[in-house]
Amino acid sequence: MRKTWYILMVFVLTGLSLYAQSGKQNIYHKGWIDFNKNGKKDIYEDPAQPIDKRVEDLLSQMSLEEKTCQMATLYGYGRVLKEEMPSPSWKNEIWKDGIGNIDEELNSVAYNKKSVTAYSYPFSKHAAAINAVQKWFVEETPHGIPVDFTNEGIRGLCHDRATSFPSQIGQGSTWDKSLVYQIGKIEGREARALGYTNVYAPILDVSQDQRWGRVVETYGEDPFLIAQLGKQMVLGMQDERIVSTLKHFAVYSIPKGGRDGNARTDPKVAPREMQQMYLYPFKVAVKEAGALGVMASYNDWDGVPIIASKYFLNDFLRQQWGFKGYVVSDSRAVEYVWEKHHVASDYKDAIRQVVEAGLNIRTDFTMPQAYINPLREDVKEGRISLQTLDQRVREILHVKFALGLFDQPYVENPAAADKIVRNDEAVKTSLQSCQESVVLLKNENHLLPFSRTQYKSILVTGPAATEITPFISRYGPSNLPVVSMLEGMKKVAGPGVNIEYAKGCNTFDKDWPENEIIPTPPPAEEQALIDEAVAKAAQVDAVVVYLGDNEETVGESRSRTSLDLPGHQLDLLQALYKTGKPIVLVLVNGRPLTINWADRNVPSILDTWFPGEFGGLAVAQVLFGDYNPGGKLSITFPRTVGQLPFNFPVKPGSQAGQPGEGPNGKGKTRIVGALYPFGFGLSYTTFEYSALKIDPKEENNQGLVNVSADIQNTGKMAGDEVVELYIHEKTNSVIEYQEQLRGFERIHLEPGEKRTVSFTLKPDDLAILDRNMNWTVEPGEFEVKVGSSSEDIRLHDTFLVK
Repeated sequence: MRKTWYILMVFVLTGLSLYAQSGKQNIYHKGWIDFNKNGKKDIYEDPAQPIDKRVEDLLSQMSLEEKTCQMATLYGYGRVLKEEMPSPSWKNEIWKDGIGNIDEELNSVAYNKKSVTAYSYPFSKHAAAINAVQKWFVEETPHGIPVDFTNEGIRGLCHDRATSFPSQIGQGSTWDKSLVYQIGKIEGREARALGYTNVYAPILDVSQDQRWGRVVETYGEDPFLIAQLGKQMVLGMQDERIVSTLKHFAVYSIPKGGRDGNARTDPKVAPREMQQMYLYPFKVAVKEAGALGVMASYNDWDGVPIIASKYFLNDFLRQQWGFKGYVVSDSRAVEYVWEKHHVASDYKDAIRQVVEAGLNIRTDFTMPQAYINPLREDVKEGRISLQTLDQRVREILHVKFALGLFDQPYVENPAAADKIVRNDEAVKTSLQSCQESVVLLKNENHLLPFSRTQYKSILVTGPAATEITPFISRYGPSNLPVVSMLEGMKKVAGPGVNIEYAKGCNTFDKDWPENEIIPTPPPAEEQALIDEAVAKAAQVDAVVVYLGDNEETVGESRSRTSLDLPGHQLDLLQALYKTGKPIVLVLVNGRPLTINWADRNVPSILDTWFPGEFGGLAVAQVLFGDYNPGGKLSITFPRTVGQLPFNFPVKPGSQAGQPGEGPNGKGKTRIVGALYPFGFGLSYTTFEYSALKIDPKEENNQGLVNVSADIQNTGKMAGDEVVELYIHEKTNSVIEYQEQLRGFERIHLEPGEKRTVSFTLKPDDLAILDRNMNWTVEPGEFEVKVGSSSEDIRLHDTFLVK
């Protein structure tokens, strides 16, 4: 079978070559390609020439039609493109003059039946198919400019049967920089092997509203944690010579009131907060990791659409941070300038604004000529200058040369993809990432891990026990053999443990979400499921109930007005509690949930987020003690939505109680404190902190300060601890955060083992925006805190900046 399609692909490629070169000389030469088919080696075709010279030479030869075609995306087969393989009709399409990038080409994502194709798998077949598409553009367009093949990839490459990883919020809960780097490297390697050269990841949005649907797609709420993990993801991917495109720039993640969809606009963020909180991860990813892609978001800030803002796309991105890549629009963002924000008189005016602001490539689920033709009219009518147009195209071409597309536009060895994508190393890392993302929230009386000799029969129940769609997503791999929570329990428990199952209830019922504000009793069909689970619980030694979200309650355009368990899941939990059996609650969720009743009454609680394909296996290993959980929360769990906004870091007093609280006070009208704070997570073992050292104790504002502490595993089980470093300057010229995360390290310790963990504080770690909005390190006394969470500080000391 495989031999047959190899022969087919050779035939297709040979046929294309003959078709393209009929009556022409061969364009492929040793060490170079004659992209413009003029029979000589132009500067842009010479690999020995500097990139800038090659870009300028090519730009000088390009027509208006070619330049404008480089500024648009063509969505792949099943999205916009109707043909799987190049056809003669393409000579009549607008991309006969080239195209900037092609997105999600032949990737067979499961949620879009129209995109399913025979060319996505085996992996080598996809690589050969991408070569065929690329070959058409090299041989059939005037200057042969190669395509940048883009794809999504926040939890593994968005491709049929690629390696899967936990949702980004799960990756954030690992607090493991080396693991996230490895995830990025695997994703980049698989992308290159399959023919993709640009991946839309990571998402660097700072989640500051737990109701927002896309919390699941972020690393969490703290800008430093997000920046450090995002930096590693970018480095991992770009070390494989693909572009990492950062999402969503900027101030995208706090829609007003947590509302999403059509309400995505008007974030209320002050200028200082914007820079310190929401732009910081992007700045680190660009300045320290050299990210070559940015996706401009479709929201506004202070009355100006981001995508039409020189302040964001030029002043910050290129001038201050030195961005050397190209900016692509989020879908429909250009159109929204006119249609939604109403700051443009018509579509052509909107195009003028975004191009002048700094947009390079427009992306939307429509044919590219919908943008290219009015763009050309703007240039011909003098709305957009040729100088501006050339600069935008120059920035695109720079990336394509940096990727090596003009030296080797094709996947060199398509057959190798079958050994690279989802290989043993990748699968091992996938399981590790699922394990490390699990957070132990409660473990009263050491119920966990389960003893296989004590608990010989266990009931698995809850709607999340068998659901697998939340384990993958449209921004990651699909068509995988996902291990459900129930299957994982059966595989891990062993022959001496009997696993029973009852569904218990659905994720939500027909009255949801209305019954979040007007509670209703469980309808008959829900009550019957609850009764069945209760009856089975009476016959077992312990109960594991899997509750939380699915793809219909959290995700893009899935914001909520409540953070309680959806539907009648709490009714199920309370009914099981009444049986008196030991209960473990396993959350399978994409955002924090206000599980106050469970926290008070259920002895053990695990948070597993939306794991990857091995989530069921990893969680079962945690339950039986084959793996000791070490994840930490990357986002605060509030007690109620009435506390929102409620996040880390915080300004002094912003989350304190009210005046008069106390035995005789008058302010006892609000709930204060987190259910689970930022950085929180338990273990089956214990860790002791000691020997905090700061060197030097006095330093100038451009010096380095070294901090170290000893961590010892004082329990009987090997485990991971995340050591967290927080700092606070006691006096500032402006009101600053009470404390800020400025270092973290996940370490593994055997019982009794002690290790010294070291951090280096750089000037950037101490800098604030002063009253004149300048980044500066102000002299003063800094407090250093080292601990196991933002509220569990074990060691502290001070140093002085002179």
